[in-house]
Amino acid sequence: MTLRPLPSNLCRFAGCTLTGALSVTTHVRDAITVVHGPQGCTHHNFSLLHATSLDNDRIALPPLVSTGLSEIDVIFGGEGALDRTLDVVIARDPGAVFVLSTCIVDTIGDDVGMICGSKAGVPVIVVPTAGFLGGSFQTGVNNALIALAGMAEPAEGNGQVNIIGEKNLEYEVEENFAEVSRLLALLGLSVNLRFVHDLATDRIASLGAARLNVLRDPSLIPVGESLKERFGTPYITMYPVGISGSVDFLESVADTCGIDPHRAVDEERGLRQETLDDFADLAGSEVSFAPLPPDPEGSRAAQDIAHALRLDINPSGRPVPVPVTPPIGITGVRRLLHRWRRALHA
Repeated sequence: MTLRPLPSNLCRFAGCTLTGALSVTTHVRDAITVVHGPQGCTHHNFSLLHATSLDNDRIALPPLVSTGLSEIDVIFGGEGALDRTLDVVIARDPGAVFVLSTCIVDTIGDDVGMICGSKAGVPVIVVPTAGFLGGSFQTGVNNALIALAGMAEPAEGNGQVNIIGEKNLEYEVEENFAEVSRLLALLGLSVNLRFVHDLATDRIASLGAARLNVLRDPSLIPVGESLKERFGTPYITMYPVGISGSVDFLESVADTCGIDPHRAVDEERGLRQETLDDFADLAGSEVSFAPLPPDPEGSRAAQDIAHALRLDINPSGRPVPVPVTPPIGITGVRRLLHRWRRALHA
């Protein structure tokens, strides 16, 4: 066994598949998520999700229930524990029940689909989340979104836009959504569904009514393709990133939707220039980016912003912060530049 990860094995170091799926299913506010496995898997994720919600000023307890598999269940099978737990949960009359399996359940071979398929009264949706064969956090997110999309049928178009796969655990999820909504409004478009962020079960039915899906980032392309195949909805592969991303985003959305973008693009270019003018006092400063974020998109965005402001990128320059995820739109750039100004004038 080697302790040096190869590129092909990087998904093993990208977080738990179960946690990725839970970051999606726990945002369906009238549903209950059943974690089929030992109590420790549920307890660990409950603590993580609760702490993240508090950090984001969202006072909410993740609606999680564990089947609490014991050593006896692991030896003789946990299907009975799942069956009993589902009966208890369904009796609460939730909008839906999502069943997520842990690695141990796939190892012992429980037929989760059979148990869930025998239940009636509320939708019981199985989300594949056992990641011990190489799945990552993002695998869990994608699997959850595709599974939940199965609750929707094709619907009459309403001319609106879906936001797909928001990073519910990031600090600026609401600010990033507001920025994308602002840009869509410049084109006369509004948001149909945040799939999935703080959503009621019955709203999922409108998923197929949108004219366009905007993916949070390219890692969600499998979800975009699945929704396109199911509903015929085209998609944009990512949020607007960095100093030039807003104009590119407007042009991509307009081209896909058949909208004239010129007035919106001119307005956004004016806002970009206004931003550069507001931070012109930083021009000529020597800056360094240390440590660089693991996301190369974040590194490129930081360098583009620095070049636009005529900053000198130098290893000996004053360190300025670079977020783990790149700034979204001009509003995100302005927030980052305020942090740079504080660092440079400290």
